[in-house]
Amino acid sequence: MDIVTRAGYLFGDAPALHRANGTLSFNECNSIAGAIASRLRSRGIRSGEIVAIVSPNSMELVMLLFGLLKAGIIAAPLNNRFPEHLICKTLEKLNPGLVLTSAKEPFQGMNTTTISSILDLDSQNTALDAPISIPDNAALSIDESVEKMNQPVTIIHTSASSGAPKAAVHSFANHWYSALGSNENIPFGAGDCWLLSLPIFHIGGYSLLFRSLISGGALALGNPDESLGQSLQNFPLTHLSVVPTQLYRLLADKASTARLQTMKAVLLGGSSAPKSLIEEAVRQHIPLYLSYGSTEMSSQIATSPAPIQGIQENSGKLLPYRELKVLKDGEIVVKGACLFQGYLMEGKIEPQTDQEGWFHTSDIGTIADDKTITVAGRQDNMFISGGENIHPEEIEKALMEINGVVEALVVPVNDDEYGQRPVAFIKTIEENIPDEVTLTKAMHSIAGKLKSPIHYYRVNEWETLPGSQKTNRNFYKHLANTGLT
Repeated sequence: MDIVTRAGYLFGDAPALHRANGTLSFNECNSIAGAIASRLRSRGIRSGEIVAIVSPNSMELVMLLFGLLKAGIIAAPLNNRFPEHLICKTLEKLNPGLVLTSAKEPFQGMNTTTISSILDLDSQNTALDAPISIPDNAALSIDESVEKMNQPVTIIHTSASSGAPKAAVHSFANHWYSALGSNENIPFGAGDCWLLSLPIFHIGGYSLLFRSLISGGALALGNPDESLGQSLQNFPLTHLSVVPTQLYRLLADKASTARLQTMKAVLLGGSSAPKSLIEEAVRQHIPLYLSYGSTEMSSQIATSPAPIQGIQENSGKLLPYRELKVLKDGEIVVKGACLFQGYLMEGKIEPQTDQEGWFHTSDIGTIADDKTITVAGRQDNMFISGGENIHPEEIEKALMEINGVVEALVVPVNDDEYGQRPVAFIKTIEENIPDEVTLTKAMHSIAGKLKSPIHYYRVNEWETLPGSQKTNRNFYKHLANTGLT
């Protein structure tokens, strides 16, 4: 039994997807997904082939992904925010059997059609209320054979600090066990509703589909032009995933803050969270969970076991179905049922593990006896100053402890005496407040002179990686070493 059919049978008419103009049940989603799977097969797309999708979050995208799951077709949702030349370059590497897009213009040289044509269910005379045919002796479980569990189901692209997207291939088992472990830690089931506030082309967004199908919790989708604050008011939400920038904006609004207080869980991930932001969330009694994860591990690796009650340096405890250890040089390595199959390179899946099966994350951190994880930063961000290893993330956290500093980015600049020294780009609440004297004095106290930036540069908006909200660290490193001297 496939996971979409299983959800339809188990959860029936319970809500699966809330939209501004109505709600779809698990039964309806299963029927629509079945029709989509049939239409894809009629176009010659077979199980195991790749279908690329270029679309923002929408009901149509969710239904399409359900249909691909049902048909055993590999889904490759791409970042629709990428410039067209980057999308085309990514498509060339994927070589999909079909490209589905919400855009009006097809991609040149590709077998492209619109998502709406695949969802034109009327032409198939498909009845959404058709009963689900289940044999009397059917077990309420998926096919757990090794072949089925290891079958690739998605290709999710992850952007490295260089901005070059890597095509991470995930099996059914990867998503299945990721969802099981996540749901064990943060219960999500019948009567609950999780907002799809993160893009589905990122692992944090896609992972919610499996959590819903496994547990019977509903998902909600706001209109494309709707703010996150508006979505909070428009749906019966109990769960929410956010990155620090989103949480900061929500806490600045009284109505949004009041809505967050009524929720069961607010999952914060994506980047290092400022101490001031966590303090404010705790003060406002927000049920906040901190998380550390990666695309390669199918979303969460470690998460707070309960809503945090105060400031903590760690990123939570290791979740079930994951393994983690820290090497002598401080690098975090991971493996387990959630670990992806590898990167797609020239049409082949290339595993990325060492001889013992560990994936090297390039993250630096520690793990305590109780499996609590603390992440210090990235290996590739570290630099040496005066003979000491400097982690920019540590300095960034210290800067964001200073009143008035909202966001910070630290990069090294070359120095004749020390080798390299840190400089900081900062975003503040008010222009030129706090001033450089105040910043320097505070940083000497918090981090010491060696780790204190030698210059501070103000930014209004961050330069980001193409099609992403991720700050382009290399841009600022180059700027600091060439454009500001």
